[in-house]
Amino acid sequence: MANSIFIDTNIVLDFLEGYRSDHDRAVALFDRLLGDGYRFVISEDMLSTLYYIARNKEKVLDFIVYARRAWEIVPFGGTVIDEAVSFARGHNTDFEDTLQCMTAKHYGCTSIVTSDRTFVDCGIRIVDYTTFTQGAPS
Repeated sequence: MANSIFIDTNIVLDFLEGYRSDHDRAVALFDRLLGDGYRFVISEDMLSTLYYIARNKEKVLDFIVYARRAWEIVPFGGTVIDEAVSFARGHNTDFEDTLQCMTAKHYGCTSIVTSDRTFVDCGIRIVDYTTFTQGAPS
């Protein structure tokens, strides 16, 4: 998927939840990425995580309806799970981050955008809000 960027859960939560400290940054980020023609990719498991964590459940349900039409919502699948387990065994990483990273890699994303400063490095460019003040990911 050319120009596909994987969006981590914390970025979507920042966008959906106006009380979060990075809400305005998330809104600006999505505006910029949409303007630059990026396609957004998230994993299926993120949907239940968003619903569980978010305060505004109706907003999450609205987001899910929107994301089904406009974003790529992808499964892990057995191959990705196996790769994540193998990687996690040798690297002592956060397994959820490892699954997200391997999913992004499997689906050909060019970057992962996250505000997690310790997000696992599985060989895909990891970017944060600050990166976008210096230029979009390549």
